[in-house]
Amino acid sequence: MSSALFVVSEHGYWGEECIEPLTTLTDAGLDITVATPTGEPPVLDERSVDPEEVGEDLSEHVREVHETDERLNNPIPLAQADAADYDTVVFPGGHGAEWDVTQDVHARELLRESVAGDDGKALVVCHTVGILAFTRNSDGEFLADGRSVTGFPNAWEEGIVDENDLLPDGRKLPYWVEDEVKAVGADWDAELDADTSVTVDGDLITARGPPSSAAAARTLLDELGIETSA
Repeated sequence: MSSALFVVSEHGYWGEECIEPLTTLTDAGLDITVATPTGEPPVLDERSVDPEEVGEDLSEHVREVHETDERLNNPIPLAQADAADYDTVVFPGGHGAEWDVTQDVHARELLRESVAGDDGKALVVCHTVGILAFTRNSDGEFLADGRSVTGFPNAWEEGIVDENDLLPDGRKLPYWVEDEVKAVGADWDAELDADTSVTVDGDLITARGPPSSAAAARTLLDELGIETSA
């Protein structure tokens, strides 16, 4: 049985970006483990379950899975996770990841190791694509340098933060994903004219944001060679 590790933020993950891949990979038969930086259950960004923001059906679905899924409610600490134990490592998005997942040495190690060999794959979504700005390969070079990447674009961030880079909940955004990832040499294209944006570069898959979550999960399954029913 194929397996996946989900690395989820304790500072606020975006519901659809975690739950959509989680349920899609589960339905495809993957054995899934969830990890968080400290081993405490991940925190759901309340904006991502606001019915006026995402619709009632998605809001109810995300909240139900968040509250009842045993894997989400009983994660392991990142320090206990080894990329070699999984076929893929998935990094769901959300602003919260800028405070913990992207800054976590073990998360970066998981990303580096998951794309280092011939067997592993990594899927990184939305704001968590920012981890590429801080992750180096075994040669000390930035992992994103020269790679084709998509992620949460500045054009969208401008519509969320105020003139002081404050989020609606009052937190100051630590950095803008697009700026930081481009600064380490990534070939960035968020495909703003497209409904979805998923980019595959070798064993690294990146996705732009919530509407791309389903496509990203299907792409990951294709890259793993796992067939799914229509």
